[in-house]
Amino acid sequence: MSPAISWLQCIRCGARYDSHEVRYRCDCGDLLEVAHDLARLRELHPDLKRLFNDRVGTNELPYASGVWRYHEMILPELPAGEIVTKPEGNTNLYRSPKLSREFATARLILKHEGENPTLSFKDRGMTAGVSWAKHLGRKIVACASTGDTSAAMAAYAAQVEDMQGVVFLPRDKVSPEQLAQAITYGAKTLAIETDFDGCMKLVQQVCDQRPVYLLNSMNPFRIEGQKAIGLEAVQQLGWRAPDWFVIPVGNAGNISALGKGLWEARELGLIDRLPRIAGVQALAADPFYRSYQTGFREKITVTAQPTAASAIRIGAPVSHDKAAAVVQRFHGVVEAVSEEELMEAKALADRCGVAVCPNSGVALAGLRKLRARGVIADGESVVVILTAHGAKFSQVGVDYHTGRLPGLSPKQPNPPLVVSADLPAVLRALGL
Repeated sequence: MSPAISWLQCIRCGARYDSHEVRYRCDCGDLLEVAHDLARLRELHPDLKRLFNDRVGTNELPYASGVWRYHEMILPELPAGEIVTKPEGNTNLYRSPKLSREFATARLILKHEGENPTLSFKDRGMTAGVSWAKHLGRKIVACASTGDTSAAMAAYAAQVEDMQGVVFLPRDKVSPEQLAQAITYGAKTLAIETDFDGCMKLVQQVCDQRPVYLLNSMNPFRIEGQKAIGLEAVQQLGWRAPDWFVIPVGNAGNISALGKGLWEARELGLIDRLPRIAGVQALAADPFYRSYQTGFREKITVTAQPTAASAIRIGAPVSHDKAAAVVQRFHGVVEAVSEEELMEAKALADRCGVAVCPNSGVALAGLRKLRARGVIADGESVVVILTAHGAKFSQVGVDYHTGRLPGLSPKQPNPPLVVSADLPAVLRALGL
């Protein structure tokens, strides 16, 4: 029998476990990752770049997916017939002189993950996580969520016969659009009187005590799907890595996935150098930023405060250790931004015709600060990961432009004008 191509491995002590064993932590207590035998993958697939390029534009499932195009790097031992896909991925890169001018970055590119089926990057992780749950024969899948994770999990679980999604949401702390997604896709939705971190503790306890499969980002198979964001971006750039990736950080799974995928791409010869990575948090929920300020000598947690970037309102990032390793390996930086900074950055991107969520506004505001300080230099190429679509946070946008966000006076308001129903009034309003 051939040795396994993939296995579970502890990120701290290196202990290995069979990939089919249902576990989320090592016996030592730290997180696991899906490790692949990269040398064997190179031997089995000597021209991965050509293979991945040949799949671009296909209508054949599962390879029409912008995740499963990279099947051999995601979950190579998962049979193609067991993959649950919509398909997802194939998100666009946005660039324009106006964007570059507004963010003082001549070579700026926005990777818009809000173009996924449930309007966020979480679909990439859930296609992998739910597919693996199906492969294992699990019938109940669950997650704690600030909104986007629950939407994606509910949608993908709904595609599988006899699979039930269960969602733990902090009551009244997700947008109406996000709540609607979980409910309408048929997930059993619990609105719990706590914050995300409280929901996360509860869902872990349930999954430890009952045959319920956890699909938060501490599940390493979720991370494998999210790797495809970076893989797809560099493929769209002709297999050339930019100088920087900038990404918002909440539970820290996405930055972990980005780094893992890019590292493996370099090891497999798909790219010839590694970019630098900048993670950005909202000051209202900035434990990872605070840990970075100590050189990651301390693993700091906070009680997350209200923020317009509600999807990253997390005080104890589950993937902290993985993300810290990525920042260090990629010579990265971590920044934090205020509510005013993130909303003004969101408004700038929206005015350029790219509808972004407040969490993506965090990344864009971080880019502005890093450019102003010279950390990101003139002429360096930058890909900013936009994690969700602005349509999932429509009330925040309306409140910004109508001056209803507490403690914030918008610099670029564009409220609707109330006009009488007669032509002269309309012409006066239009200045014509």
